[in-house]
Amino acid sequence: MIQHSVLKTAILVSAAWLSFAISAEDDAIGQALYTSCASCHGQSGSGLSTMNAPSIAGMTSDYLSRQLKHFKSGLRGSEAGDTLGAQMKAMTNTLANDQAIDDVSSYISAMPITGQSAQITGDLRRGNNLYQGNCGSCHGGKGEGNPRLNTPRLAHQDAAYLTRQFNNFKAGLRGKHPEDRFGRQMKMMANMLDSPQDLQDIIAYLQAQNSSGNNP
Repeated sequence: MIQHSVLKTAILVSAAWLSFAISAEDDAIGQALYTSCASCHGQSGSGLSTMNAPSIAGMTSDYLSRQLKHFKSGLRGSEAGDTLGAQMKAMTNTLANDQAIDDVSSYISAMPITGQSAQITGDLRRGNNLYQGNCGSCHGGKGEGNPRLNTPRLAHQDAAYLTRQFNNFKAGLRGKHPEDRFGRQMKMMANMLDSPQDLQDIIAYLQAQNSSGNNP
């Protein structure tokens, strides 16, 4: 009985150690793969507005992995006119396969959430109303995202990036591919806002949540 207990404990310890070792190895692989991303997205994943690169630190690994796979397969970044998307599509060639994509996505998702500090002005009350009426049910009341609905975090994101992606959805540069199910949903939702001022007020509202210390 004692021998059986000792054997069981040894097996459990070995399994835990193996799991830890595999996790550490995956983290090291993800970190190595991220070096090709850091030149645009920054060492901390906060993004670089001068490179038109968004903040990616702390985003869910599922969302990151899905977008990278969409770029690699051509579901995203293939439309004529999406120059920056095409650049990102080319960059995914540095990731050899789905496992590499999953490894780097897991590494990025474990980074502390950071963002870019550039602010835009807008009507915060109006932005709140517009956001809650059109975006909040999927992306969360403060832009924190909702993994259960496959929606990304919008808070702590560069205003220029949010504006560009919204306009890309609206123009059909993103979310047009029939296999991009979630992108097609967002493409449809992009038609709900009537003017650029609507979008600016929404982004100003999201940025106000950041500065007030609300962290998703």
